[in-house]
Amino acid sequence: MRRTLHKDVTFTGVGLHSGAPAAITIARSDTASGINFLRVDVPLEHQLIPARYDLVTDTQLCTRLTNEHGVSIGTVEHVMAAIAGCGITDAFIAVDGPEVPIMDGSSAAFVQGLLDAGFDVLTSPARAIRIINTVTVEDKGRVASLAPSDVFEMDYRIAFDDPVIGEQNKSLTLVNGAFVAELSDSRTFGHLSEVEHLRNLGLAQGGSMQNAIVVDQGRVLNPDGLRHADEFVRHKMLDAVGDLALAGAPIIGRYQGVKAGHEMTNLLLRELFKRPDCWVWDIVSERNCLGGEITAMTPPMTAEAAFDTLAV
Repeated sequence: MRRTLHKDVTFTGVGLHSGAPAAITIARSDTASGINFLRVDVPLEHQLIPARYDLVTDTQLCTRLTNEHGVSIGTVEHVMAAIAGCGITDAFIAVDGPEVPIMDGSSAAFVQGLLDAGFDVLTSPARAIRIINTVTVEDKGRVASLAPSDVFEMDYRIAFDDPVIGEQNKSLTLVNGAFVAELSDSRTFGHLSEVEHLRNLGLAQGGSMQNAIVVDQGRVLNPDGLRHADEFVRHKMLDAVGDLALAGAPIIGRYQGVKAGHEMTNLLLRELFKRPDCWVWDIVSERNCLGGEITAMTPPMTAEAAFDTLAV
């Protein structure tokens, strides 16, 4: 069945690139309308921005959606990952400006807020996208693919020159709360030299070690270190969960990413929907999709604490 929030929940923080205060309210929806953003700082008739892959207009520093009126919302991937990871199919996300707040650089705060708000089941049936033939996109050593599987799985490999990151591989079956337990607290990251360059360009004005892992020549500069030894690849998987959620329905299949990011995942969805031979509609099950039986996280999250393992 479809799922929405039991009550609305609000989050406040700063925009990663503007550095300006930013707030969002994730509101319940009583209709099978999917996930939609609302830019509440613009005229009413221009506010609606559906959370759809074909409205992605920028993937360089985040995932940005733009509607037919030219109104956009950036850094949607972390909140979309939280929504998908909690199995929410219908909600309105009211945003007071051009960016979703970066919070701590992960989906942790969003997930905790959603769990605290609770969920309601809608009477409409939920559909999933089942992959029946493999679809792949490749570019300059970057690869993203979706292949048939009985559940939603992810296999990811990254490789960076900095030795503190290096090469990392991870495979997960992301059903029944696994996103919350395994990925949701993993933060975005960047090199110190990149941060300085972006700030000189007027970007990343809200970036800090409170909302990102900063590395420099084999060192993690954050005083508290990493939350997971492989937090870097876990965050890339988190991003992919959020970007895949823009398909508009849960996916039953195996996602594989090799040095892939926002751009490759979006190109993959565009290719998938050009290929009707590669997918069919199926029924959402708690055993084959994101979400499922998710319990509360205890104790309240801290930067140092990993999530409890949830029921499988």
